[in-house]
Amino acid sequence: MADQRIVDGVLSGDRRMMARAISMIENEDKDKHRILSALFPHTGKAYVIGITGAPGAGKSSLVDRLLSILRSRGLTVGVIAVDPTSPFTGGAILGDRIRMQEHALDKDVFIRSMGTRGSLGGLSRATKDAIQVLDASGKDVVVVETVGVGQSEVDIIKYADTTLVVLTPAGGDSVQTIKAGIMEIADVFVVNKADLPGADRTVAEINIMLDLGGATRPWRPPIVRTVTIDGSGTDEMYAAILRHSEYLKESGNLERLRKERTRRDVVDLIEYRIKSTVWEQVHGSPEFDDVVARIVSRETDPYSAALQILRQVNLDRCKE
Repeated sequence: MADQRIVDGVLSGDRRMMARAISMIENEDKDKHRILSALFPHTGKAYVIGITGAPGAGKSSLVDRLLSILRSRGLTVGVIAVDPTSPFTGGAILGDRIRMQEHALDKDVFIRSMGTRGSLGGLSRATKDAIQVLDASGKDVVVVETVGVGQSEVDIIKYADTTLVVLTPAGGDSVQTIKAGIMEIADVFVVNKADLPGADRTVAEINIMLDLGGATRPWRPPIVRTVTIDGSGTDEMYAAILRHSEYLKESGNLERLRKERTRRDVVDLIEYRIKSTVWEQVHGSPEFDDVVARIVSRETDPYSAALQILRQVNLDRCKE
């Protein structure tokens, strides 16, 4: 069977089969759930690193440097780079492979660019499933680089064991980060382009924010300065990732984090199935159009109409 051939290929690290599996996930192929179910027992071993931050912060260049460090230590790596999808053409500018050309031909590195396809939170909806494919293929580390849309970057914590928030000096990034509320998601702060004026100020602002909320956090995120042009600070960045990894393991938080992630995944899948079921039954039906018309004419209200539709699709136990 084709499904089994893909599963066997992924488990053996076949790059073509890995790419095919991820494409099936992105395209909502009807067989994707069977493939993911077969791969699931072989997952749970990869360490997931998330890298997020505003556009232009140098995330892709940092990922490129991180890849060099990981490979120098003999680790196999999968990279998922989420790029923005055009609302007009549906296409995405998949530029990360260009920036990571040095590693593109390395058989122990698999780089996949994915479009957001309208998903909020800076990540494609298919990201979680793609991580599972790379995990099952035997990759030691999976790096997820988000699209970089500022205030909607918090979704990365749903997937990553360690999250890096990348800022740049004198660009307003630190103030924007405070406004966006993503201070809480950072396990490591990276002040990139630290050779530019304003780096000291950015570090000071981050420290002030950490001091304000320090009493509630058992782990204080370290702040690392990097310059990707010459690689300065990237070894220190990797050392900070390792320290956080050790903290998670020693404190038992890694197990708790992954358990909570599993709980959330199941809830998300249930919600997705319910939404799909309801939408398939009501979308485009004359009855639904009639309900919309009656709401517009104020003959009924949206809340009563929604309950009526749920009852029609055998979900009549929904709370009022």
